[in-house]
Amino acid sequence: MKLFEQNSIFKILSEAISEGILIVNDKQTIVASNSVANAMFGYAEEGLNGECLSILLPPNSRTPHESHFKDFLAKGKKRSMGLGLDLEGIRKDGTKFPLEIGLNPFKLLRKDYIMALVVDITERKRAEQAINHWYRIFNESRNEIFVFDVESFRFFDVNYGARLNLGYTAEELEEKSILDIKPELTHDSLTRLIRPMLNGIKEKIEFETIHQRKDGSTYPVEAHLQLSSIGKKRVCVAIVLDITERKNYTQTLENKVEQRTMQLSEALKAEKKLNELKTKFLSLVSHEFKTPLTSILTSTSLLSKYTEGDQQDKRDKHIETIKTKVRYLDNILTDFLSIERLDSDKVKYNSTNFSLSKVINEVVYNANTLLKEGQHIIYPKDIDGISISFDEKIMVLALSNLLHNAIKYSPENTNIELLVEKDENHLTIKVKDQGLGIPEEEQPFVFDRYFRASNVLTTQGTGIGLNIVKQHMNNLGGTVAFESELDKGSSFMVKIPIK
Repeated sequence: MKLFEQNSIFKILSEAISEGILIVNDKQTIVASNSVANAMFGYAEEGLNGECLSILLPPNSRTPHESHFKDFLAKGKKRSMGLGLDLEGIRKDGTKFPLEIGLNPFKLLRKDYIMALVVDITERKRAEQAINHWYRIFNESRNEIFVFDVESFRFFDVNYGARLNLGYTAEELEEKSILDIKPELTHDSLTRLIRPMLNGIKEKIEFETIHQRKDGSTYPVEAHLQLSSIGKKRVCVAIVLDITERKNYTQTLENKVEQRTMQLSEALKAEKKLNELKTKFLSLVSHEFKTPLTSILTSTSLLSKYTEGDQQDKRDKHIETIKTKVRYLDNILTDFLSIERLDSDKVKYNSTNFSLSKVINEVVYNANTLLKEGQHIIYPKDIDGISISFDEKIMVLALSNLLHNAIKYSPENTNIELLVEKDENHLTIKVKDQGLGIPEEEQPFVFDRYFRASNVLTTQGTGIGLNIVKQHMNNLGGTVAFESELDKGSSFMVKIPIK
């Protein structure tokens, strides 16, 4: 066959092939190329013929290629070039691109030639790089990513983040299904869960569940499921977030909200109680001040009418009324000031040693002026030798309050008894009366500020004396308590430490 005919056949065949074709002689000179190869390397038709093969290789590959070419020519066996290597070609304009080459040696007219089939794999490399990039993201993500079969639920792939959190190796998970790590789900319940996605009703499904580690411990997760495919197999891709911290934060937040709600509720209760106390205070002031002030005003007016010398006894009577009412108002103001000092922690206590009989004598002497017709105070026995260390003024205040209440709420012709009991550690002073007593249902409120029992509302009083006594006793390590029976009387006890 003539060479012209051979060239024509080569042209026809080479142009019908999608790969680039280069024919090189034993001196690495390109003797023929098809249009695909010319275009691939950026040359015009026939532009490569007669050129050295090295112009198609990057400069750093030309020297090693010399020895590889000779070795291949000597062996003369068909093979792919650069197995396991990233081969590159260089275009006429100097740009590089990845390629794949298949080499086929042959003889023609007793001369050695090599036919190279060249494929530009730029797009394949880009695809591989994209796949590798996404696989690195998949595998290196600290979120858990699972790929499992939608029918058997067995794992196709599990990323590093999931293996790390679950404590399983990749080999161990190959033998397991998604149900092995979800103790809350069964095959039927998971099938029902993903059915809307399988039927095309939903594109993805999100839900919270529990994952179980290899060691049996569990943790809360949020799962996002989507359908995908591997070949003809439908699979489910699950991206799972460990929400332990979120749950802990939510629980902490809920606890704080609950705590703040309770605090707000308590504050509202306190405010309500404060408003009630203010109302009681205003009512108390208007009542307790108005009555004695009216008496003072009346007595003052009448004094101006008694101008005669023989009317001195009438003047003295009204003067005494004025004095009594002024003392009463002064006592109320003293109580109010005591409350203010107690509430603002401004009370300063002064503990001294003093004789108990001295204090009781002072309290009884002052109380005698308040006794009603036929009332008597029974003095305690055997107290002359008792000496205590306490705040003397507070002791006088406490006993005076208890004794005055006993006189006020007891009828005429009754006895009020003072009793003293002493043991190794405590001294107890009891004031016992035969008065009205306190209704049982109201006894829990006796020491509340402004409290007045329902059976004494018509009797003058502020309802703050016992509250003051209790606060002072608490501050000094003592106590105040009582026993009472309606219509039979009450006993109030002050108990203080001796040492």
